[in-house]
Amino acid sequence: MTEYSPENGQPGIGLALGGGMARGFAHIGIIKALNKNGIFPTLITGTSIGAVVGACYLAGKMQELEDWALSLTRYKILGYLDFRVRSAGLIGGSRLRGMLEEHFKDMTFADLPYPLICIATDLATGHEIWLRKGNLLEAMIASFALPGVFPPVKYDNRFLVDGALVNPCPVSPCQAMGARMTIAVDLNADLIGKATKPGTSYQTIAGFDVFNSDHLSPEKQKELNTSSISRRLFRREENNPSLFGVMVSALSILQDRLTRSRLAGEPPDVHIRPASGHIGLLEFEKGKELIRLGEEAAERAIPEIMAAKHLFLQS
Repeated sequence: MTEYSPENGQPGIGLALGGGMARGFAHIGIIKALNKNGIFPTLITGTSIGAVVGACYLAGKMQELEDWALSLTRYKILGYLDFRVRSAGLIGGSRLRGMLEEHFKDMTFADLPYPLICIATDLATGHEIWLRKGNLLEAMIASFALPGVFPPVKYDNRFLVDGALVNPCPVSPCQAMGARMTIAVDLNADLIGKATKPGTSYQTIAGFDVFNSDHLSPEKQKELNTSSISRRLFRREENNPSLFGVMVSALSILQDRLTRSRLAGEPPDVHIRPASGHIGLLEFEKGKELIRLGEEAAERAIPEIMAAKHLFLQS
């Protein structure tokens, strides 16, 4: 992957990376394709996993992110989930935080070569919060703090949660910060209805089968079954969703409708939509396919990007 450097950046190009849980790995492929074609943004806005990918890109850690994405298995994902019974979220998040601290501990927004804005939601007011100063790690975690799953993050005397609740594909911050051309990556284009194919179960589309024990060895199945919390969260009866699946599907519907509304009122100059609707929002083990789908989507958009670049940046 092309390493990011300030010299590569092109003034005026903003990149808005949307939220979409596991589908966010498509952002990796999109950035790879953009760089391969000589397109290097100088402003990035990100919601949820889009904030994580944007931070990794500007911090020069995209190869580490890609390696991690390709290493994930369903059982390994469970290893990052520290379940909590008496907490503001089902998952404490300490294990994920520990992994991110290895790369971002003590790093601030000022350490990045170009501006990054992480989108979060104020839990008390519902306001859209643009995080662009201070501790980078805390901002990233706040941006993906899915309500009910991860606890809110206290940041500047506010309790913040996932930015996807207010701005799933953050085009407006790019435009407000002066980007002359904005490329938006929408991971919610085919979440609802469009992804349905003959023979594909509703549960699979919504990502309910991500912890299906059929994919684990007998030893790991036994270990999974010993946790009463994991059984309650992820187990489901035939043709019925799990508790976790219902929560994720509800967020999918919210993101789909809100993304359409926001992009209609705040259209980007170039709109990239990876064809990832057939992949569940929790299927993080499909990193290789998602990266490929991101690359393909970006390559299809290159002629449009070049035309827009000529129009907006050369005028």
